[in-house]
Amino acid sequence: MAGVAPAIKLDDMSGFRVAVISASWHKEICEALVAGAHRALESAQVKIEPVNYVPGSFELPLAAQYALDSGFDAAVVLGVVVRGETPHFDYVCQGVTDGVMKVSLDRNKPIGFGVLTVDDIDQAKVRSGVPGSKEDKGFDATVAALELLKLANGFAGNQG
Repeated sequence: MAGVAPAIKLDDMSGFRVAVISASWHKEICEALVAGAHRALESAQVKIEPVNYVPGSFELPLAAQYALDSGFDAAVVLGVVVRGETPHFDYVCQGVTDGVMKVSLDRNKPIGFGVLTVDDIDQAKVRSGVPGSKEDKGFDATVAALELLKLANGFAGNQG
């Protein structure tokens, strides 16, 4: 959803572990998304764990499930799916979205969704947090996961 992001104060969440998982396609974009995720984790004083990379966005739900099952409190999935000339885009986007939601609900743990589904690379750049971009979806997805983690653990409500 495009627009002005809400002002959210990130509390000290240093007692939690958050896995960051990135697809390997579109390296420049994914690196910017990871950098945004790391900025949010640093702001919340969450220890930065090594990033786990998977071949593509379709593999993100299973990787998130592995992370949550291995003891992480939340996960953030990052990737880029660019529309092409075939229905492949639709299948990948739907599979990733449904898979991430299923894992989150089945495991009862938050997953920040930072998968850009775009028509072209220029759209991805605008949303990725690269210098000059308007949005930082890696940061935003991580904030979403952290906010849900707070909610699940009885912290005070959003202060924005």
